[in-house]
Amino acid sequence: MSIQKNSYIQIHPKDNVLVALQNLEQGTIINFDGQTFQLTDKVEAKHKFSINELQPGQEIFMYGVLVGKATQPIPQGGPISTQTVSHASGEFQLGKRKLDWHKPDTTKFADKTFMGYHRADGAVGTGNYWIVVPLVFCENRNIDVLKEALSDKLGYKKAKSYEGDVEQLMELYQAGKSVEDILNADIKATADKAGSKRFFKNIDGIKFLTHEMGCGCTRSDAQTLCGLIAGYITHPNVAGATILSLGCQNAQVSILQHEISVRDANFSKPLVILEQQKVGTESELLKQALKQTFAGLIQANQTERQPAPLSKLCIGLECGGSDGFSGISANPALGYVSDLLVTMGGSVILSEFPELCGVEQELSDRCVDEDKANYFMKLMTTYNKRAVADGSGFYANPSPGNIRDGLITDAIKSAGAAKKGGTSPVTDVLDYPAKVSKPGLNLLCTPGSDVESTTAEVGAGATIVLFTTGLGTPTGNPVTPVIKLSTNTATATKMPDIIDINCGTIIEGEETIQQAGERILNYVIQVASGEIEPASVRLGQDDFIPWKRGVSL
Repeated sequence: MSIQKNSYIQIHPKDNVLVALQNLEQGTIINFDGQTFQLTDKVEAKHKFSINELQPGQEIFMYGVLVGKATQPIPQGGPISTQTVSHASGEFQLGKRKLDWHKPDTTKFADKTFMGYHRADGAVGTGNYWIVVPLVFCENRNIDVLKEALSDKLGYKKAKSYEGDVEQLMELYQAGKSVEDILNADIKATADKAGSKRFFKNIDGIKFLTHEMGCGCTRSDAQTLCGLIAGYITHPNVAGATILSLGCQNAQVSILQHEISVRDANFSKPLVILEQQKVGTESELLKQALKQTFAGLIQANQTERQPAPLSKLCIGLECGGSDGFSGISANPALGYVSDLLVTMGGSVILSEFPELCGVEQELSDRCVDEDKANYFMKLMTTYNKRAVADGSGFYANPSPGNIRDGLITDAIKSAGAAKKGGTSPVTDVLDYPAKVSKPGLNLLCTPGSDVESTTAEVGAGATIVLFTTGLGTPTGNPVTPVIKLSTNTATATKMPDIIDINCGTIIEGEETIQQAGERILNYVIQVASGEIEPASVRLGQDDFIPWKRGVSL
């Protein structure tokens, strides 16, 4: 799709609303499909206005699907807002398989490879990390002690520091400056402290994944947590792990070991498991953890990057801080990347089930068999019923920021979010925290919450995450590079420290969806090879939030 330089666009021929590509003043003349009419009010960029007059109860379509209903009369050229529209989505049922799709031309990528870390199970990682994880929150403090001991000495502490800024503020206070003077002071940013050189050249980092779970929860939550941690331990980007257990918690070591075997029956990575109630003193626990971890690092350091085909990539598709341009620029660009990778035999993961509300029929029809279609519909229905029972269905998903920037119903948000999955058949449907085992497009049941969902996608095996954002979201993952793509040029310009790729070029008509997709995939290859460090890695955005299996939108 190519957007010609215009001030508004119809996304799908079935749509009865247009999207403003720039701020449009009241009275603006609209020429569309043989009609000429005026805007009744100002319509800001990313927001929508009606093509025809709408009466209360009439359906509103975007992306070719039902996304809402009018709650009051909307004149021709009237804005679509939370005051005039409520959420609505289409019914869905088991339909016929729709597996025919147009595979993109992958000639440009036919001979390309990436430099990755080959694992014994045949997977290839884009990084080589050691992880240190507690089985229960009681061990978080000991994890922090290990982090303080290992990170700086082995060269993995991030250099960015604001200590110099604090010192300047202290000096101003000691000099007798007032609060107003301090607030208006021109603080000169001090140079970043130079980080120490890596002791182990082939290990990209030691990551410490603390959390608030493991006990005081249901047995199901404990099982799920162990499954997620097992997903990280067996992850292609992870060389080995240190696990600290207290001993009496619900998340038992035996459960973790079972979950590891489920994911990798021939697991052979170095793994350190220590249980404090068996070891005895805290001091002895930490000494053993340091010695055994260091020994594991020596072994992990022997792995070096080697060429690998692009079919070995597993890409997680994510969005956060979405806006009204997400479904027009960055998300469909990821959809094209998804189709390219699937054509070449790779894997992609589409998650955030509350943000697939309204496109269930399309996605279920694209499932390769009826069992998977039924499973997807069951997961969607069960999740929504659980949310409704807690007083908040999928309809409540859009955040204040989403609504402010044009995503006024969950169905509007969902129809745009689903574009990340491209057009290929759905080869598998997974429930959290299962691991991807098949190439192609995988649907993974996760919350719409971007950090919980990203955490889950990586646990499922994503070796790169492509994360679209319209408003700007500072998040990442401890072991998988998270590449940020802005849906618009304004955000990319305003927040260049967290944005890696600008897809606003699509909105401005400077680039097609296909051209942007190819540009993104070339960037992915460089990141996967360790040639480019995306912002999330550079800034140490190591977010890790396990989903406590309840209602999280």
